[in-house]
Parts: sequence; structure tokens; C-alpha cells
Amino acid sequence: MITINHEPKAYTPIFLGTTQHSLRLSLEILIMVGMKLNDEMIETYNVTISAIMLGQLPNIGSEIAIDQITGSELSGFKAKIHQFSAPRQNTVSTELENLVDIKNVGQYQLMKGQNTMTQALNVPELSNDNLLLIRQLLGVTQQQLAKNMGINRKTVNRFETGEQKISDKFINKLITVYPQLAEAIEVQFDWVSLTFPDLTSKQVINDVLSIQPDLFLERPTSQNFYTREMAFAGEKNIYIQDFAPIKNPETQIIEQKFGTTLYLTGKGTRLFEKALLEQNMTWHDFFEKARQYRGHLTRLDIAINDKWGLLDMNELVKAVQEKRFWSKSKSYAVHGNVDDGWTVNFGKSPFVIRAYDKHKEQASKGFDTDVQNRVELELHQDKAEYVIDGWFDQENNKTLTEITFDILYTHLWFTDKPIEEKLLKTDKVRDTIENSVEPMPAWSLLTALGHKMKFIRQPKEQSVERIEKWVLDSVVPSLAVLKKTGHWAEVIEAMNSAELSAEQQKLIKSTMMNAITQASKHLNINFEKPKKRYQEI
Repeated sequence: MITINHEPKAYTPIFLGTTQHSLRLSLEILIMVGMKLNDEMIETYNVTISAIMLGQLPNIGSEIAIDQITGSELSGFKAKIHQFSAPRQNTVSTELENLVDIKNVGQYQLMKGQNTMTQALNVPELSNDNLLLIRQLLGVTQQQLAKNMGINRKTVNRFETGEQKISDKFINKLITVYPQLAEAIEVQFDWVSLTFPDLTSKQVINDVLSIQPDLFLERPTSQNFYTREMAFAGEKNIYIQDFAPIKNPETQIIEQKFGTTLYLTGKGTRLFEKALLEQNMTWHDFFEKARQYRGHLTRLDIAINDKWGLLDMNELVKAVQEKRFWSKSKSYAVHGNVDDGWTVNFGKSPFVIRAYDKHKEQASKGFDTDVQNRVELELHQDKAEYVIDGWFDQENNKTLTEITFDILYTHLWFTDKPIEEKLLKTDKVRDTIENSVEPMPAWSLLTALGHKMKFIRQPKEQSVERIEKWVLDSVVPSLAVLKKTGHWAEVIEAMNSAELSAEQQKLIKSTMMNAITQASKHLNINFEKPKKRYQEI
């Protein structure tokens, strides 16, 4: 007998294995439990349970002494187990705490690798050198800064000489007085992929995305072992892959295999943010909704946009070449050149930090952007889920921006001088380096200011900008020749009689539609003049 959400059930709980093989700070683990009734498995639950109370893991398939399970698919299920003797509990508690110390695992520790377990985010303080660099970038003197801040110039001088500690209150006021500072760095999603084991692509479109189905083009695919693809506007920006229904040759019944993957590319995230706006939703709302449908992240890219030109990619590449950096991953690679722009990667899947010249990258494609450089966190599978878990953790109450810069700060650090080999072999490498070698001012400022910056949504409508640019760059000169030689009528006639492909027809329809969801009919939002950016709440 077991109670599930306070309802008695005549089930026998069966242990089916662990689904999370690491220990949390609370010494809880995630296991799968089956509910057995009359030798038949009725249902299964993924439950969080106290590792201390559980003791040694039972054999898979054996009974497990769970009294009750409470929770939901959205918030997760928790289980309580029969009590056992206090001496045994204390023994197990000691053993598990020792194991945690050895494995160095706790909340965020899988990302951070810190030697001390703490739930507090590891955020660097704004240093005197950081403040000096900020003042130089703002182009103001100590006297001007003091006047605008309403403080004495001597106080600013004491900050910059290190005689007086810079308070959090001062930083907040600094950002308020100089709004361009608040907009210097922005955080946004740049890629989102989710798998839904129980849905079809059409269910994802209707129930999860809530986008009008007729804006998607259905076509066959063989990518990722799927057989069908649903592409928004016929393009691979927002697309869902699943299994096309097939007829069973024996029964002649149409069968549908479940399981889908949703892909939102860099441009796709901006297009989907238009749908979020129409539905009056945030990304936080969307991920909550996705989890209700058992959506699991397979990839999450978080972009840190340096709009101020705070970083210098030439300097970062030089620092890598001169060994003036520390990274938790020993793997790194440099690509590109001075003219076309540099890209530096640290780590490999499932977690990569990437820094590159965004402005030059876009310029090479013929586009303009107000982002000078970008630092990306590319996270796959459980690494991505850890970030969202931390964001949803109400006890920590941390913003996505704070979590993002905590991960960046604890995984990568640049210095102003080469790091001696002996420092890299110490027990507490990162702490030793920070105490021994001065940081690179720009990188230090990026990480110190970052947690104060905004996580933004930048909704965009589907457009034919790519086609228009190609026509203007490559076709217009030829059209001008035809026009001046008397062949313009033939060109107009050909355009009027041209047959469009299915992809082109979907692109036209999605471009001309003001709202891509039905929600805008019920919301008091001015879609004619939307803002360029919305801050995530």
C-alpha cells in the first residue's frame, strides 16, 4: 500500500534504477519507481528521494520501502521512505557527505567545480581597476563622475586606488546614472532544442508552440533518424522533426510513432519570441509549459552580447597564445584571422564556451548588428537542464543572467600575464591564480558587471530579407541591363507567371501575416509598433 498525492493505492513500489547519477547538495537523488499491481507494472514515477534515508541502493526490480509520493509532472515528484534505525542513518549520512566532498558535487557544482559546497552564486566583486576602466569607457573624469553620482571626488579616487571597497549600492546607482552602461551587455537565448517523447510534431505546434499550423511546411527527412519535418515558413529556423504516420502492412491500420525534437535556431529564437509576445508569455513560462509535456532540453545556447566593444578578440586570441588564461577544460581551439574575425572555443560537448567577433561575422554575410563581440555558452542534455533547474529553483531565487555569469566566471578566466606551470598544479588552481596573477581588465569587468545586466527577448517577424539582399546585390545590375535594353516587359511577364515552390508560398504567407498565433486577438498589445527588446521578468 502506498499513497500518491494523499490517495491510497494498492501498489507495490519497485526500484527501476537511478536517473540522476550525481548527488545534490541536499543529498537527494532522482530514481525511477514502478507501481506494481497483480504482477503488472501499472505506471512509473521519477521521484526525488533522500539518499540518506534510502541507504544502499536496492537491486533493480526489487521492492523499495516507499510510503508516499507527492508532486506533479511540472514541479517534480518527491518520495518518503520507511524510517530505519538512527545509528544506520547517521552512518549512511557520514558516508554520503564524505562522498560529496570527494566528488565535489553540489548545486551548480557540476558546472562550477568549486571545492566548497555552497548554494551562493560565485560572482566577482567590482574592483578598483574595473571602475577605472568603466570611467575611461564612459569618457568622464573623476570630477564628472563624482558630480553625476552625487558624491565627493575624493571618494571616487579612493575607489580607484583601492582604499575604499566599492559597494553594491554604488554599482546599482552607477548603472542608473549611466543607462548606456546597463545596455552594454545583454543576455539572450540563441539556440533551443527540446525533445518530447510523448508528442507528434503537430501536437508540438498546436499545444506547445501554439503557432498556426498552416504556417508550417511538411516534408520528408532522414535527419536524426526521423522521417518527417515541419518547417515554419518552409525554412530551417523553427522546425520540428518526428515520424510520419505509416500503414501497417498486416493490419492496414495507420500507425503513428511518438517522439519529436523541436529546434529553434539563432534566428528561430527571435521568431519564436514574436509568438511568445503574442501569447503574453516569457521564456520562463514556455519552459514551464514544455516540462508539463515532458519536454527535455537537448541543447541550450546562451549568448552574452558585448555591445560596447568591451572585449577585444585580438587581445583574447593573444592571451590564449601566450597562456594568459585558465579554463576548466583543457580543450581549446582558435579559428579565423584579424580581417574576418576570430573565434575561440573552450571545451567540448556537452559544454562549450565560445567567444567570437559577432560584428565581423555578420558583416561577412552582408548584415549589420549592434553587437560587437559575443560569448556563448553551448550546453547539451543534462548541462542545459541544470541551468533551467537553477533558474526554476525558488529557494535560490537567482536570475538566468546571474546563473549564466556564474558559470562563465567559474569556467574561464583571463589574466594580464602568463600563468606559471606550477600554479596550474596546485590543489585550488583557480583561487591560487586569482591571488597570484592580475586579471585581464576587460574580462574581469565583463564578469563583474554581467550579473547586473538584462536577459532580453528580441522578437522579430518572418521576413524575406535574405532574398531581398541577394536580389539587390546580385540580380539588380542584370535587371538594369534588361530594362535599359528594352526587355523589362518580358521580365515582368515572367515574374507574374512564375510558379512558386511550396517553401516559397509558405514564406510569403508567414511574412505577410501580422500574428503567427491566435492569441493576439485576445490581448491588448500593439503589434503594429512592437518594442525591439523586452526584458525577461
